[in-house]
Amino acid sequence: MLARIKTGLIGLTLALGLAATASAQTALKLGANIGNVPWEFQDASGKFTGFEIDLMTEVAARTGMKLEVVNIPFQGLFAAVQSGQIDAAVSSITITKKRLESVSFAQPYYDSDQSLTVVKASGIAKLAGMGDKIVGVDTGSTGDMWATQHQAETKIKEIKRYEGLNPAMLDLAAGRIDGYISDIPALLYYVKDKPQFAVVERIKTTEQYSVMTAKNGPLLAKINDTITAMKKDGALAKIHKTWFGTEPDAGMATATVLDIPKL
Repeated sequence: MLARIKTGLIGLTLALGLAATASAQTALKLGANIGNVPWEFQDASGKFTGFEIDLMTEVAARTGMKLEVVNIPFQGLFAAVQSGQIDAAVSSITITKKRLESVSFAQPYYDSDQSLTVVKASGIAKLAGMGDKIVGVDTGSTGDMWATQHQAETKIKEIKRYEGLNPAMLDLAAGRIDGYISDIPALLYYVKDKPQFAVVERIKTTEQYSVMTAKNGPLLAKINDTITAMKKDGALAKIHKTWFGTEPDAGMATATVLDIPKL
């Protein structure tokens, strides 16, 4: 009788272990820099929401995985995917050749540029007005790289770095910085009901955003194939309309099936 109980306990332990393993295998651990409106942020109830949260929730559902979102500062996302701390990352991450040397991306799902946002009352109407001024950027972002590369020609006095849009815009409103360079869709979304601010110039950088994984990560093909299906059946266009109020333009990455980026 005792032997049967022991056997039963061993069987139960094995079953619980297998169940835990299965559960771990079906989790999609996603890193995101929460506070990056409208891509990923917290709503009034504290729930994570945004364009990329909706996108990855759908990706997880279609692939039979449970989405788990981990809030990580933008610059930390790269080390987190490379080390296996997370399976994938989003945060309006631009695909670049430099980044492709150490990580992989699924096909792009959004075309963007950078922009300069100011307080209207400042009188700054374009980048040319930023001479001897302080500009804010998101640490390690395309805006950070652009401002650093063009600091001499724009005569920007100082570059201040932030972890997300909200702290930068608070400093802009308080006069601690004179302008903020970041992704144009995020800023257009943010200022639409805040007339004290203005997006005064689009900075052409021809960026494309995508889901980042470890170099040739095990979920890369699965995520990419799911994005293809979402483009084909209109699910991605629906998410675009939810967050930007319009259908994606024909020929843009949101509406066009593309290849996995390569070096």
